[in-house]
Amino acid sequence: MSNTELSGLMPASSGQDFGTHPLIEGAIDTSHSIILYLESVSVSFDGFKALNNLTLYIEDGELRCIIGPNGAGKTTMMDVITGKTRPDSGQVFLGQTLDLTTMSEHEIATAGIGRKFQKPTVFPEHSVFENLELAMHADKRVWASLVARLSGAQRDRIDEVLRTVMLAEHAHQQAKFLSHGQKQWLEIGMLLMQNPRILLVDEPIAGMTHQETERTAELLTSLAGKHSVVVVEHDMEFVRSIARHVTVLHEGGVLAEGTMDEVQNNQRVIEVYLGE
Repeated sequence: MSNTELSGLMPASSGQDFGTHPLIEGAIDTSHSIILYLESVSVSFDGFKALNNLTLYIEDGELRCIIGPNGAGKTTMMDVITGKTRPDSGQVFLGQTLDLTTMSEHEIATAGIGRKFQKPTVFPEHSVFENLELAMHADKRVWASLVARLSGAQRDRIDEVLRTVMLAEHAHQQAKFLSHGQKQWLEIGMLLMQNPRILLVDEPIAGMTHQETERTAELLTSLAGKHSVVVVEHDMEFVRSIARHVTVLHEGGVLAEGTMDEVQNNQRVIEVYLGE
């Protein structure tokens, strides 16, 4: 993993525990139960509107599935939330006080938004435990962090995440020997080490076995409540297994929202995405 990739996993600050970062404490107002606001967001690339007046609200602690055909704007939406892409117009807020359009990618990650890409990016030559340890340290001198002494609380946190992502039995195994699905879980664990308020997860089950898919559904479902989890996925069977609320994107905007049954029975959704 390159330093650039690593910086996306690491909080931008140094010497602070991520869970008590001043951007989080007292700054994220969720008194209205909404933690993420996208309002009238538009993004154009060479005249093509990747997002077209997109308005979307994510509640604190909810699990939201985002579906839609290729080109619907799903990836651009996540790029905007994480600061990779700046919108041409519209507002993007974490809580009611943090304007994400004015913040860098590092600041957004530090404020509590973690993103997991489709292809897992872990440290293959290091153990599962060491991967989680590296993700925990805010100090950019990450290799030096491997020889730092862990406190009891830090070890307990790593052990807790190992159990959460179902890798406790593989703690001392090099990451390169994990299955594809286990690497996906490890990357989720690396994000959890930073205690994010929102997890953005892109096509988590691509390339997984049936058993890994079932366990991933259990994992993501278990994270809701403690975190807001936004899952972008094409596999409708998997979406149904975890979905509490589904948003369908089409041509850069929201086509439909509701339960999985409501979405699957929506005539417009059938026409543009699910097929007859």
